[in-house]
Amino acid sequence: MRVHLSADMEGVTGLVDAEDVQPGGRDYERGRLMMAEDVNAAVRGAVAAGATEVVVNDAHGPMRNLLPEALHPAARLIRGEAKQMGMLEGLTPGHDAMILVGYHARAGAPGVLSHSFMGHEIEDIWLDGRPVGEIGLAQATAAALGVPVVALTGDDGACAEMREWDERVATVAVKHAHDRFAAALLPPAEARRAIEEAVAEALSAPLPEPVPPPDPSTLTVRWQSASVAVTLLGIPGVTSVDSRTVRARGPLTDLYRLFGVWMRVAASLTDQAPYC
Repeated sequence: MRVHLSADMEGVTGLVDAEDVQPGGRDYERGRLMMAEDVNAAVRGAVAAGATEVVVNDAHGPMRNLLPEALHPAARLIRGEAKQMGMLEGLTPGHDAMILVGYHARAGAPGVLSHSFMGHEIEDIWLDGRPVGEIGLAQATAAALGVPVVALTGDDGACAEMREWDERVATVAVKHAHDRFAAALLPPAEARRAIEEAVAEALSAPLPEPVPPPDPSTLTVRWQSASVAVTLLGIPGVTSVDSRTVRARGPLTDLYRLFGVWMRVAASLTDQAPYC
């Protein structure tokens, strides 16, 4: 059994503030170790269920948060940027299941550190007319590759968002949002035990058949800056919806790669790097 694990940071046990998750923040070094412990709990669960390969993709910000020496020895780490598939780098149709660790709610939704990919620069995203964030795009793109998402960890907002996309996914709420920068926390030992048990149970059960998205799909993004939208119109296949909104149609795996290009263009125009 081959398992892909995408690891974000905002939904990790105990983390509630930008100082916890952004390099240079006063609590970032502690935060990256907390991230590793959540990932390790999921890896332990996968190994207990019989996984023969666990690929971990560091999916947060500069994608150099996880320290190789801090990871479970069964994990194989993909680290650094830029990656064509970003948060899903390394995911292939050959994987049997996907796990999302440390994920967060989309922009505008209640949840700890909620946003969509670029913080303040992206206002809204729609997939085939449906509001979507990092969770929905990950689930739908994995389904397009024939890989089911079987477990997610994050705050209660992220868990609720995951269930809206696929109620079959096992979710572990490691904290409950009181506001965007405040939460009631599970004790770390309890949270990691819950992660390990949920992953082991999800991978031990018959794996669900993923429901592929429409082909072609339509991805629509509203930016804060009209200059970003205008610049993106120079890319073949990108069309305008209004002064700040663009869209493209095609297979979702292609759109996911294209969206990564959009973010790099936006970062070059706004000096705001994607931080996922």
